[in-house]
Amino acid sequence: MTTRATRDGQRERSLGVLAARLLFAFQDELYSRFEEAGHGDVTRPHGALLAHLDAEGTRATELARRSGRPKQVIGRAIDELEELGYVERRPEPGDRRAKLVVPTELGRELICLSDEIIRDIEQRATAALGEPAYDNFKQALAAVVDALAQPASDDPRR
Repeated sequence: MTTRATRDGQRERSLGVLAARLLFAFQDELYSRFEEAGHGDVTRPHGALLAHLDAEGTRATELARRSGRPKQVIGRAIDELEELGYVERRPEPGDRRAKLVVPTELGRELICLSDEIIRDIEQRATAALGEPAYDNFKQALAAVVDALAQPASDDPRR
């Protein structure tokens, strides 16, 4: 019985569970505040695209690379965001065959709102931990993400 309780406690504190809980809490607040501001039609897959969109526009293939999402998922999100009025496709200057995904005025408003919400969330986290500890946490988290982004075959212990 004790082993099971300890084991469950370990699962609750595992990297995957903690990362998921952090992501879900972050997204829950972000999308709740989007809805309050009149952007309830924006979904999590849309957010994955918008988070990586440059103001001057970004190719769909680059959005897929940055977000780590398949091109088909990004293509569908672009179609939906275009229909909702958040982005538009424009020819890329210098390469008329290539298209850039560019935020519209509505899209830029949403990106600014997102930046504001993220600042609020980060300010609360900083207040909870203190600035040095929060900065260290973000650096450590980035290092873990970078380490896990490497293929497992690159790990010399395998």
